[in-house]
Amino acid sequence: MFGLAVVFGSLVGFALGLTGGGGGVFAVPLLVYGLSVAPREAVGISLASVGGTALFGVAPRLWRGQIEVRTGILFAIAGMLGAPLGNYLSSLLPDSLLLVLFAALMLVVAWRMWAKTRKPELATGVCAAEGVSEPNHSTCQRDEQGTLRLTSRCALLLVVIGLITGVLSGMFGVGGGFIIVPALVLMSGMKVHRAVGTSLLVIFLVSASAVASYLLAGNSLSLEITAQFLLGGFAGMWLGGLLAHRLQGPTLQKLFAVGVVLVAIFVLTKSMFL
Repeated sequence: MFGLAVVFGSLVGFALGLTGGGGGVFAVPLLVYGLSVAPREAVGISLASVGGTALFGVAPRLWRGQIEVRTGILFAIAGMLGAPLGNYLSSLLPDSLLLVLFAALMLVVAWRMWAKTRKPELATGVCAAEGVSEPNHSTCQRDEQGTLRLTSRCALLLVVIGLITGVLSGMFGVGGGFIIVPALVLMSGMKVHRAVGTSLLVIFLVSASAVASYLLAGNSLSLEITAQFLLGGFAGMWLGGLLAHRLQGPTLQKLFAVGVVLVAIFVLTKSMFL
């Protein structure tokens, strides 16, 4: 059991290090189907292990300047408010419906990320209309140096997406990286490598809020399995971060999109047998 939990944790950490997300959606199936953990407890273990692993990956990226702290904090505060609501909503909807909606959302996200790789001008981290004569009507815009212009409309958009991320985190036991990374790239024009680092900061903060909500609701989790998942997650995060640093933005986005599609298919398949 010990070795298997560490291996599963390393897979989750590798996904987080490589893409800045996706670890949570792998963690719950691995815990439930690989370690026979009860689904409710798997949600708590997933949140704790993914959040802890994300924290491990934040420090080096912050040192390298690959995190937009201001944008990440704004995102995270909204997500922390949404996590308890998601935890409550999960008790109201049937598991099968939640899984189907979850998978459908993942497919939409994957499609948007893949489509974006076909437009190189959108992967620069500066809005496509910056520096041209045509007016830019995007809600969030960046200047020529790539700095986000945090207007009231842009801040509101990021807060709304952060709330959605928090709700999903509380509902499904995920850090929300599969939403955070595409949202930062598509909505704020952030470069994908910076989006990965910023996503890890958000995941840690939102996961911490979701774990607190989970425990305050009277649920419990296995500290032993959580610690093993974290141990493997640290190693996986390190390896994933090394590989991500060597990949170009479009390649990383395509890998992210393919991974999300595979998980969505897995979730849909499993939901048919609930």
